[in-house]
Amino acid sequence: MQPLSPFELEVARLLVDTLHLEDVKPEEIAPEEPLFGEGLGLDSIDALELALAISKTYGFQLRSDDKENRRVFASLRALSQHIQQQRVL
Repeated sequence: MQPLSPFELEVARLLVDTLHLEDVKPEEIAPEEPLFGEGLGLDSIDALELALAISKTYGFQLRSDDKENRRVFASLRALSQHIQQQRVL
């Protein structure tokens, strides 16, 4: 498994804390593992909760009707890269 970058670890912590994933440690999430389905097993409600937490933490909104959502939420790495590109500093 590839190591997480510091920012990927930050996003992994946000994901675990927001979704109360008790059996998952942030540092154990593989950066390319799918977040939905066979990967972490997240669902659409988890996506909404995560999008709200990202909005509060990083200052931009993820829209539910965005055609890019499947790519953005594909993995921890994809989500982290999207946040880095979009966030308000």
